[in-house]
Amino acid sequence: MEFRWQTMHDPDARVLLGGRYQISSYLGGGGFGQTYLAKDTHLPGDPECVVKHLKPRLVDPLSLETAKRLFETEAQVLYRLNDYAQIPRLLAHFEEGQEFYLVQEYIDGDNLSTELMPGQRLPESRVIPLLQDILEVLVFIHQHHVIHRDLKPSNLIRRHRDQKIVLIDFGAVKQLSTQIIQVQGHTTRTIAIGSPGYMPSEQMAGRPKFCSDLYAVGMIGIQALTGAHPRELPEDPRTCELLWHDRATVSPELTAILDKLVRYDFRERYQSALEVLIDLQPFVPERPLPLLADPHLLASIHTAADAKLQVASTTTSSGATLYSERRLDYSRLQELLLDQDWQAADRETHRLLLALSGRERGQLQLEEIRCLPCLDLLHILTTSAGSTQ
Repeated sequence: MEFRWQTMHDPDARVLLGGRYQISSYLGGGGFGQTYLAKDTHLPGDPECVVKHLKPRLVDPLSLETAKRLFETEAQVLYRLNDYAQIPRLLAHFEEGQEFYLVQEYIDGDNLSTELMPGQRLPESRVIPLLQDILEVLVFIHQHHVIHRDLKPSNLIRRHRDQKIVLIDFGAVKQLSTQIIQVQGHTTRTIAIGSPGYMPSEQMAGRPKFCSDLYAVGMIGIQALTGAHPRELPEDPRTCELLWHDRATVSPELTAILDKLVRYDFRERYQSALEVLIDLQPFVPERPLPLLADPHLLASIHTAADAKLQVASTTTSSGATLYSERRLDYSRLQELLLDQDWQAADRETHRLLLALSGRERGQLQLEEIRCLPCLDLLHILTTSAGSTQ
């Protein structure tokens, strides 16, 4: 059993897809599908939207059912990200004539490729805020257990109305498009998804991790500072590490951060976007860390800065138990995260935040969270979730 994906370049603009979406123009595409600018004729003013079209060439009915299941699963992944303003909302998904469609919010802006011109080096003062913008979006998507898998300048849009960075074109859709269903054993194999130069070795092997996205962020930063595309940068033949220091004048502190982002061995890289933001904060101290006024705060954020926090600790018969300035015990949260009990970890995180504020129940607003002790906040936000890697 097998299916492959076909694409069409010029659908009939007179036909309303899904009975409501009228194609305006072709935006682009390739082996993963085609993307169109469209109008939603069911809403006042016919607002613009983006339609992604996937057309499987089916071999048998079982292949169609498999494709439907995969399509529904990946659509639900995208719906989970709808609450964040710097990710295009998934407005609808539907099947029509054994073809599949995703309808997303249209983002009016320019992709980052227009800012990262070949041979043009950007100063640290522009690159650091750019890295922070991207990393703050990654904190959110990684918290929801999603790996983007195709971070690159053309998938980052500078939105015109507020100059915010918007992250588009999630690899989940591409994973759907590259699933190969095999007759023998009905097993599933995932082809590597990503773009050359921004994709680390483990991702090329089809095993992406959260820190694979961070590798791409580091490559974008190095590209901005050097004016060189990642594929133009040589590697050390012994270590496989990138050789880029002689192409830009960069402070030792930022150099160290970028080097850690793009380590060849994923185990030596940063393991969470928040960890990188903590290290970047001294460059722009007035910019707060991304704290969410919501009890669903942690889930998949990996260990970030325990070594830096220097919280007091006492030793029990079962080993070291970590405590905070206010003598709160975080060991229960660590255990829940290591057990991957995300819902219980969210509840424990909420309980700890309330305890820090001197309350037993209720919801905390963003300003209240910002007033809590810094070391305790960092400890909560960076407690280990390493078992998700």
